[in-house]
Amino acid sequence: MPKVGKNIYKRKDGRWEGRYIKEKINGKAKYASVYASSVTEVRRKLDAAKKDVENKMTFEKKVGIVSEISSLWLTEVSPDLKESSIIKYESILRNYILPEFGDREFSDITNEDMISFVANLRKSGGVNQEGLAPSTVSEIVTTLNSMRIFAIRRDYIVRFNPECVTIKRDQHKIRVFSVAEEKRLIDYLNENINLTSIGIMICLYTGIRIGELCALRWEDINLKEKTMSITKTMQRLRVKGNEDKKTEVKILMPKSAHSIRTIPIPDVLVKLLTEYQSSEGYVLTGDKENFVEPRTLQKRFKRILKKCNIEDAKFHTTRHTFATRCVELNFDTKTLSEILGHSSVTITLNKYVHPTMQHKAENMNRFTGLFDN
Repeated sequence: MPKVGKNIYKRKDGRWEGRYIKEKINGKAKYASVYASSVTEVRRKLDAAKKDVENKMTFEKKVGIVSEISSLWLTEVSPDLKESSIIKYESILRNYILPEFGDREFSDITNEDMISFVANLRKSGGVNQEGLAPSTVSEIVTTLNSMRIFAIRRDYIVRFNPECVTIKRDQHKIRVFSVAEEKRLIDYLNENINLTSIGIMICLYTGIRIGELCALRWEDINLKEKTMSITKTMQRLRVKGNEDKKTEVKILMPKSAHSIRTIPIPDVLVKLLTEYQSSEGYVLTGDKENFVEPRTLQKRFKRILKKCNIEDAKFHTTRHTFATRCVELNFDTKTLSEILGHSSVTITLNKYVHPTMQHKAENMNRFTGLFDN
């Protein structure tokens, strides 16, 4: 049986036959055929038959309002999410997705709507606000895509595809203290030693995050073994349904399983911690109940930088600086990745391992004399 094109054959009786999938039962395709005396006519009939099947499938699917689908989606995914992630998605829905699409049917959202939506997010983040950062826009689009996949699995009509938008992320240069700045900061901390100073020193020598430091307790530090266990983090999160108290500080599990880790403590830090260690309580207070939250520590850190005559920086700069010093000291990437609590070596490589021009030149010069007799 001669074949011209996909699923089009010439029969022995001289007619042309076109086969198409009429329906699927338990995942198994059931085929049907159309017939004509010419290839052109059988293609026309085949296209019409396929369109009828598509219209029937669309008719059988459900139509849903975006606000309703978003609620169903969040209810389904919430059991597998951390509290901070749930709050993040609620914020994305409340501030961006629902104001734009909330009252519309999911089936009405087109690729053109998506393109326009993303363009507006980049232009303006709201009243009197600048456009949103690419990373924020990407999170919003990812959330919409998760809702889209949920809707498809529940047989709702979906017409848009987030692949129609491209979000180019800006490569921001991370702030790292120079060796001179770091020395000036460490000298100041040693001269004005207190529990806050000790906390900053811990971050400069281990690279832990500000939330991890604020949640760190003396019980997590084993000076005999020279190790420090990171098992919790501290965050200020939004409180639902409380007009008087919009946010509160919570101690949670770290951002990922890889963030739960044991870090060896360098001797220079062991000596300092030995002098000021307490049997229990938070490291930044020495108290069982009272703690220092990240927002407060950030303010203290900035005041210290000002006193040291160091250009303003976020507390996270201590982590970037630690990682950069490790690279400069030729730490192997796998070791550094595990100390930082990254989920993969690739993250560490992309963020911190950037060879200098001198290092590139040294590698290229290995060709010198390679082919000499």
